[in-house]
Formats: sequence, structure tokens, C-alpha cells
Amino acid sequence: MAAERLVVIGGDAAGMSAASQARRLKGADALEIVAFERGHFTSYSACGIPYWVSGDVEARDDLIARTPKEHRERDIDLRMRTEVTELDVPGRRVKALDRESGETYWTGYDKLVIATGARPVRPALPGMDAPGVHGVQTLDDGQALLDSLDALGARESRRAVVVGAGYIGVEMAEAMLKRGFEVTVLNRGEQPMATLDPDMGRLVHDAMDGLGITTVNGAAVTGILTGPDGRVREVETDAGRYPADIVVLGIGVEPETALARGAGLPVGPHGGLLTDLSMRVVGHENVWAGGDCVEVLDLVAGRTRHIALGTHANKHGQVIGSNVGGGYGTFPGVVGTAVSKVCDLEIARTGLREKDARAVGLRYVTATIESTQRAGYYPGARPMTVKMIAERRTGRLLGVQIVGREGSAKRVDVAAVALTAGMAVEQMTALDLGYAPPFSPVWDPVLVAARKTVTAVRGAGS
Repeated sequence: MAAERLVVIGGDAAGMSAASQARRLKGADALEIVAFERGHFTSYSACGIPYWVSGDVEARDDLIARTPKEHRERDIDLRMRTEVTELDVPGRRVKALDRESGETYWTGYDKLVIATGARPVRPALPGMDAPGVHGVQTLDDGQALLDSLDALGARESRRAVVVGAGYIGVEMAEAMLKRGFEVTVLNRGEQPMATLDPDMGRLVHDAMDGLGITTVNGAAVTGILTGPDGRVREVETDAGRYPADIVVLGIGVEPETALARGAGLPVGPHGGLLTDLSMRVVGHENVWAGGDCVEVLDLVAGRTRHIALGTHANKHGQVIGSNVGGGYGTFPGVVGTAVSKVCDLEIARTGLREKDARAVGLRYVTATIESTQRAGYYPGARPMTVKMIAERRTGRLLGVQIVGREGSAKRVDVAAVALTAGMAVEQMTALDLGYAPPFSPVWDPVLVAARKTVTAVRGAGS
């Protein structure tokens, strides 16, 4: 009996996790696996690129979890620098382009995994393709940025402009600061970190100012201006012009679903592929999808959303590989947990923001507390702010945001578990969390926020 063939499009977290898990469950005599990757690298941490650029991570290869050679040693036919350009779902085949030789060919499949990832948002504005303007989505992007920085050499004044103030934006602002650049962050929004409510974003803004990073809010980029050599010289906005020797785009990403759309596969309101709990593409028995190209269920809001995170992508791959390999797995959804930092400032969030709660018609209360991440008398105690959002009538936890110093961000995991369990804030006040002065005040800041939110719920009535 001939082996089934699994074709995987995309050689990073979701795709190769799926391939590897399927291989653990089925040998090469039962399942042939062919994987296509258009880039130079596989199974790497895109989230680590800002720290490689900053110098915190010494070498590019430190970000690579598994090389193409290692995948091939596990009986996965991994074809690098090969891009799938067409998908024929009725015919169960994909058309591939070898970027090195220019050869194109069709490959049939019995089962298909789409893991095409996400693409950086790059506005169609004058000068966006000029030398010195960089996105940071892939290892190739990171290398191109480092090469561009090296080309600048040692100058008395080196100016970096970061466009966007989300996770990538603030992380790249830190990277440029550590590289010795004068850094300006241009942000269209009211405050940096739009994944937070504006009052918490203001704390991030103040901290960035204190680090020497200039943050300009309400500034929409209208174009990139270049010098006689064609390189970037200024960034033009509706609020003025900002000199730049290097420009880093941190505007965000969108699902890379052009191939899937062309094949008529279903996409959601955020542009990502729609799947069921097994990560199977809705309406297609032999097609699965995972990673940054899909939409996932928000367990708090009850709607799908697009979240580009390696944590989700690897879980999607494990689920897909289990199902393709004859086992069973599901991915129930997310609560929207994310952490980041800019220098020693830690930023965390999970669940809904105020505007998210309003968008799904929830009535809510909020509470914000200030505490320290350690006992106040213990050396190194630093300020920490926690904001909590709860449903007005039931007290069900809806979201938590944290801004503070070392030891603050990972406290959001407590809230993430509470959200997943559907806990009310009153239940949270009794959580048996770890305590010792080097790690927490006797009342952990998350519990202090829960207590204050309980008071807000009781005061609001029904």
C-alpha cells in the first residue's frame, strides 16, 4: 500500500511543528512528508529578532531551533528557497517555484498544511522601498537590517526612526537605543502600545521618554524622503519631518493568505483562514492551517481574531500534526496574552481592553492599582501598575493589563489562567499565590487589583 503524502507550505513554527509531530506518529513508509519554504531558514524565533539586532542575542543561529538538515534527517523532504505559487484544492496539488533554478513543477498531496505566516504591514507610500527602510519579520529581514547598520559606520550622529509603537515598534526602539542611535518613535495612535488602554499606554510613553526615546503620538507617516544617494534621509508625517539614517517598520502584520484566497478557501473578518477546533480549514476535509495565517477564537469575546505569536503557532502545529498523523488534538482558542519590554520596563496584557468589551456589548467596571513587584522594604522593589476589567453584573474577569519593572510582566499568567477558567474577580481574591518578600508583597498586586475590582462590581450593582 502506497504511503500517503502530506504537503506542508511554510517551514517555520506551525508548519514544521506539524511535520515533526506527524512524523513522530507515522513513519516514512506510511506517510511521505514534503515541505516547502521560500526563505533561507526554518524553525526559528522571529520574536527573538529585536534582541539579535540589539546585541542581546549574539548570533543569528542562536534563534534557529532546527536546521533544514536536521529536519531532513527525520525523513522530511524539506525544499528550501521553494515557493508555492498556486494551490489546486480540487486536484489536490500545489505548484512550486524553485527560486534558485527558476524551475516550476506540480506536487500532489493527500493531506495539506498551510502555514504561510504573516506579512509586515508596509504602506504604499513614497519612499517605502528606499535603502535604509527595513521590516523585521524574518531572519533575512534581520540580517538586512544589521547589514544596513554596518554600512552606516561610526558617525557622530546616528538617528533611527521607528514607525509604529506596538510590540515590534517598542522592542526595535530599544534595539536601536542599545545600538547607540538617537531614537524617535512615530505612532498614529493616542498612546504607544495600542494593545493596552490609553491610560496604561501613557505609562509606557512616560517610561520611554525617561529612557531617552522620543515618542510622537498622533503622527501619520505620509512618505519617506531620500538623499542624493537614494538612501532614506527623513520621514515625513502630517505632524512634521523627522531626520533618519535608518527607518524600522513596526506597524504590525497581516495574515499571508493570498495563496489560500486564490484557491477559494474561507477567510474571516481579519483576513485569516478559518479553521475548526482540529485546525482543519472549514469545509475542507484534507486541508489544515495554523500559525500567523489563521484566525483563532477569542474565548473571552466569543469572536475570532488574528494574533501573530510563536506560542500559538507551535501549538497549532502540534494539534495539526497529531490529527494528520492519526492521533487527536484540538486548539480551543486564546485569551490574548502577550508580554513585551522596552529596556527595564515590562508590559503585559491578557483578555479584553475597554474598547473590546464595548465592541461585544459587555457592561464592565475597571480598577487600577499601584503596588510593587516585591515587598516594599525589600531591596529592588519598583513600582508596578495593574489594571483589571470585569463584567459589571457577574464580576467575571474580562482583562488585565500590567506595566512595571523587573518581575511584573509574567504575573499576567495568573490572569490568563483565571480568564481561561472563566473565574470571577471575587474568586481570584482567594487564589493561593506564592509569597516571599523577594518575589511579592504579602498581597500580590494581582490580588490587590482583584479586591479593588470586587468593590467596583459591588458598587456598580446590576
